[in-house]
This record gives sequence, C-alpha cells and structure tokens, in this order.
Amino acid sequence: RKMKDSVAEEHLYLSFSHQYRDSIFPLHTSISLFLLSYCDCKLFKIFLVPTGENVDDQFVTKNLLGDLEIHLISRHQLPVVVQSCCLPAVVVKDGKFCRAGLSVVLRHIIQKTYEADPSKKDVLELLGFKKTCLKACAEVSQWTRLCEISIPLAVEAFLTASPEHCQTIPPDILQLERKLGEPVRVHNDDKIRRQKLQQQKAGTKAAVPVLGKEATEEGKTVEMHEHPLPSLELSIAFSKLLVQEVSDVVNREAPHIRRTKTSDLPLLDHVFAEGLYFTLADIVLLPCIHQFLVSSKKQGKNLVNLPLISRWYQRVQKVPGVKKAAGKCNMELLQLPELMSASEEDMQDLSPVPDELEEENEDSHFIGGPRPTMTKLMENGIEAKFSPHPCPNWTLDWTNLPSAVSPGEGKMSRDRALRKQQQLNNLVAAVTKLAKPGDVIVDFCSGGGHVGIVLAHMMPSCQVVLIENKELSLIRAKDRSDELGLNNIWFIQANLDYFNGTFNIGVALHACGVATDMVIEHCIKARAAFVISPCCYGFIQNTVKFQYPRSHQFKEILSYKEHMILCRFADQTALQLPPERRLIGKQCMGLVDLDRAWAAEECNYSVQVISMEPESCSPKNNMFVGIP
Repeated sequence: RKMKDSVAEEHLYLSFSHQYRDSIFPLHTSISLFLLSYCDCKLFKIFLVPTGENVDDQFVTKNLLGDLEIHLISRHQLPVVVQSCCLPAVVVKDGKFCRAGLSVVLRHIIQKTYEADPSKKDVLELLGFKKTCLKACAEVSQWTRLCEISIPLAVEAFLTASPEHCQTIPPDILQLERKLGEPVRVHNDDKIRRQKLQQQKAGTKAAVPVLGKEATEEGKTVEMHEHPLPSLELSIAFSKLLVQEVSDVVNREAPHIRRTKTSDLPLLDHVFAEGLYFTLADIVLLPCIHQFLVSSKKQGKNLVNLPLISRWYQRVQKVPGVKKAAGKCNMELLQLPELMSASEEDMQDLSPVPDELEEENEDSHFIGGPRPTMTKLMENGIEAKFSPHPCPNWTLDWTNLPSAVSPGEGKMSRDRALRKQQQLNNLVAAVTKLAKPGDVIVDFCSGGGHVGIVLAHMMPSCQVVLIENKELSLIRAKDRSDELGLNNIWFIQANLDYFNGTFNIGVALHACGVATDMVIEHCIKARAAFVISPCCYGFIQNTVKFQYPRSHQFKEILSYKEHMILCRFADQTALQLPPERRLIGKQCMGLVDLDRAWAAEECNYSVQVISMEPESCSPKNNMFVGIP
C-alpha cells in the first residue's frame, strides 16, 4: 500500500522552550528524544521548533543527543498542516498526512522502527498486550491522560514553582503512586496468580535476573540475585525482557493450587507502570519522574511517601537499553537506596487522591426506566422537538460520481453502503448551504473519510481536513483520496485536543458519546458552524472536561443520574426493538440533543436539531446544524 512505503522520508517536529539541567522542555520533547535513543531510531529528520524568538542555535544543539542530527525551524516555517496541530508532530514528505500528539507520535516511532528492522521485537513489545498501550485517547482514558498530560505538566509546574510552592508533592504524582499500589490485571493473570500461591506456600523466593550495567547488551552473563517479593512478578517481567524462561514460572502447579477459587488467589503486584511488563508508559514517565526526583533531592526532600515510585524508578534502570538511552540524553539517573523501604505509618501518611470521576459515576449503574425523567421535564415545559428538514429530498448523484467517492469503497456491505449514502446526503446538503469558496471544513472523527472525501470532491474550492485517532482508517482514506487525485485535503491522526487550527465549518458523522460534545466545543472555540450527527449516547458520562447535563435549563431540573437515564435509553433505537420502545429511544435522543443545542445557544449559536431523511438511514438519525 502507498502509505506503507517506509522509504518515504518523515519529518518529526518537536517543541523547544528551554533547556534545564539534563532535559529539554517541554517534557514531551525530552520524552520523544528518549524514545528515539532507546529504539536507536534514525528514520526521522528531526526539527526543533522554538516557542520563543531568538533561540541561540549552538546553545540548543551542543548539549543534545550526540548521535541525532537536529535542525532548528521557526513556527511560521512549519508545513501548513502542522501549524494547525500541537507538537510533537510527524509529517510524511508530501505534507498531507500528519500525526500529532505525544502518544500518537511515540506509537508511530515504535511501529516505524520495527518495520525498518523486524529483529527489534523488544521495541514492538513496548506497545503491550494487543498493542494498545496509550492507544486510548486522553479525553476518555484517565490512564493515558495521567501519563501523557497530567504528570508532564505537573512536573514542569513543580520545577518552575517558587520554593514555598514546592513543599507538597503534586497530586498527579501521588495518583501515580496510588496506581502503582493497585493490583495488576493481565490477560493470563489467573495462571500467574496460581503460580504465586504455589510459590508462597513453598516459602520460596525465585531467582530474579538483575541486570548490571547493560550486561545483556555486552553479551555477558546475567547475574541472578535473591530479591524480596514480589519475586514471581519480577521473574516474569525480566524473563520476558531477556527472552528467557525462569524455571519457577513454568512449573506446573499442584492439584490443591489448581482447585483454589480465583477469588482466593493472591493479587499481583506492579513491576512496571502498567503491570508486569515494561511498556511505552514507562518510557513516557521516566524523564518526568527523573526530573521530579532530581529536583526533590536538590531541595533535600524526604520522599518516603513515594516508596512505589522510587522502587519503580530503580527497577526501570535495570531494563536493557534504558541506561544507554539515558546516557545519550545526558540523563544522569539517580541511585536511591534510601527510598526503597517505607513503614506502614509512612504509607498511611500518603494522602489519598480523589478520583475526579469516581464520585460522579459511582451511581451510573442504576435500575429504572426513562418515563419519570421525561415526565419531570414535560412538567417543566421541556419536550423533544425537531426542526423541519431544510431539503429532505436532496441527494448526490451517486451513479455519476467516481467509485472512490462512494462509501462502498470503504469496505462495507451493499446495504450499509446505501444507508451511508443516505446519511451523507443529509450532511453534505447542510454543509453545501453553509460553505463558501476558501472555507476550511474539518471532518472530525472522520473514520475512513466517508464525509471528508465527498466534501473535498464536491467542493474543490474548499480545504478539507480529516481528523481521526485510528491510523488504519485514516490510511484507507488517504489511499482513496490519492486515487481521486484530490489536492484540497489533509489528514491528521490525532486526538481532538491536539488540533488547534482555525476553520469555518466542523462536520462529524456519528461522533461517539462525549466526542460529539468535544466537536461542538472545538467549533464554538473557532466560532465555526457545525453539522454533527451524534452516536453512542450510552457512552456519555462526566469527564474531566465535560459535565452533564450541559445546558442551564436542564441543570436546573435534572440531576446527573437522571440525565444518564436519558442517555442510556437514547441508545434503544435499533430496528429489532419493539416500535414503542424505539419511539421512547428517539424521544430520549431528542432530549439529550436538545440539552446540547441549548448549551451551544448559551454561547451565541443558533442550533437546529433535525431528523435525517429517510429516518431508516440509521437508528442514530439526529443531526445538529449550528451557526454562530
């Protein structure tokens, strides 16, 4: 496939604000450079983009990585597509396909390294089980948000704070300490927990490989040391890193161990950030935690409240390749033996960090139907209402369009492709009425590009931008676009929060759950019109950024729990359900979307909620049209 051609040169753009001790800031840049060193990756042309003016060329480069060539470039010299994104970002040479945001860029570096040299299986293993490490976007995954955003920002703030503000450990660091104390869940944990029980009953400690100074890389024998528990977890973790089996791990468990109930098995302890195995999450956290520990040590802080982070920091240094990569990056890793143990009293001093979402979401599992909530709204004069469709019979001339424009080219069944065409008729009709030559139209959550490719083909005088988190979907869209020879289209693989460009119209077909609200927020920030079809109402829940209900009117009447009842039942619109139930589902959809429309109107928008025509084109057939 065209996009898979690994010889195409790719440019990596990293932000540069300042250099402090042994790191380049922002920390996202230090993290990116550390991963490149760990992977020994020379596949990218690397550019540093100063955030300020008048950065001294020599000052930036002389203390950088010895074996990476770095170029300086100003913000206005960036490819236009990159100027719309937060850094780090990677761009294919033709300048149309951009990957932006820390997790997306790091995952791409790993995949590119492995494609260029399939012997580097240890690099691919950084992506974890099913290759999903940090794949979920930070807007919905609390773990990705903690690693990718919260901890780097917390450490940067800690390093720049005045001494009196550095007295307390940042809450996000405490949250990581708490995470490291939680039981580990892995795909085969039942088997490992039985082995741990057998080991505990036998009163043994497994021999654990502890790696000396890059012993394995030099081909030397690995030393085996006695190690306190969690020895089984350590032996499994390091045997995987060394691509060898440890005898204690593979022994078949005794009959009484096999008969033990799963609920009675001992829990597994963390070895690395995500559990038993060294992953990309550890690579992301190491430069951040290193800077925090160095700063804390200089200030003479007692870090006895962070025993798990301290042990993790020591353990990560024993992973083959970590010390070598740290050396290339001028990171002088600390030895912290004094932090390796903490008493029970010390652990009790660890202030619990409230999980922002736990409290609000703990009652989101509830029993009961939507009627009491709907009645409550009705008594306050609120009912689902739909504006008349402005052009119910408008349709694209699909038979005379190139085959690559049709959604059938996006690998779907004939029936589904027909329904997709009907959905596209609705969105394209609305966008056509709003657009004017020279407009930038952004297709958010674009998937395989069904909406964006049609718009780019139909409106050659407009610039169309596709934004999607899933790489394969976007590659499929790029291939279809190349087949059509479209020159007015860009592709950005990124989470929505990493796009900060200006645009005139935002479009989204079936943006899932909270994604609809994120798209509306982006459009309001840009004062752009929007045409959005929501989906997956049942996935709506309070997040760090969004609280429900959204509008002032709904907040005065409904609690969060009552609003969630509407969201759950708004998903009850599938064709196989009884007609009465589908009707209630449609009314719940209308109420949830009315709340969203009113929230947008509070920001000086005119918003209509319309039913797509024909309604049979999708069980999720609502559509917003919002104009500032």
